[in-house]
Amino acid sequence: MYFLGDQTQSMKFNKETLGQLDRKYKLNLVNSLSGVKSANLIGTKSLKGQNNVAIFSSVVHISSKPPLLGMITRPETDPPKDTYQNIKDTEYYTINHVSQSFIEKAHYTSAKLPQGESEFLRMNIEEEFIDDFHAPFVKESGVKIGLKHYESVPLPNGCMFVIGSIELVVIPDAAINELGQLDLAEYDCAGISGLNTYYGLTKKASFPYVRNNEIPSFE
Repeated sequence: MYFLGDQTQSMKFNKETLGQLDRKYKLNLVNSLSGVKSANLIGTKSLKGQNNVAIFSSVVHISSKPPLLGMITRPETDPPKDTYQNIKDTEYYTINHVSQSFIEKAHYTSAKLPQGESEFLRMNIEEEFIDDFHAPFVKESGVKIGLKHYESVPLPNGCMFVIGSIELVVIPDAAINELGQLDLAEYDCAGISGLNTYYGLTKKASFPYVRNNEIPSFE
């Protein structure tokens, strides 16, 4: 690690210096490099009927035709973590956008509770069932998505990339425009940087689909 110039005071890391960093420092740094990520609570229900919810910051769009979303789960453990095990066992799960009104509760669902103890109950998060969908939704969430397991792809680091097909979506009327675009600020959607820093999101601008003959002249 070293600085670039006296005025900018920019840090520069290469592969060697990254490897020499304190473990926790490197963990926080690398997890922050991708910028602000989506904050979502993943709801599942076990074969025994136990409801669980856990925060994830790795949800990404995969496809619109068919409608698919992906997320990354950590390497499997013994005993296995409830979220991925429940998805494998039942095939169904929910993705619920985290709003600023319940950031703290959502964050603490990352705790390693004893197997069988529900984060819904421990963190006082109200669950909701919609249209007989198997897995629980987060009632307070602005956007709720019900998914069915589509495919799991092993990653080189032992994590799993879980892909789900969208089966059900619930969105506030005021948060979606005539083009189908969501206004995340309308329901105070939150984002995550790194592992534990949360941001409020505000809409700054909306631009048209880019065509080569319509690119403005930038100064």
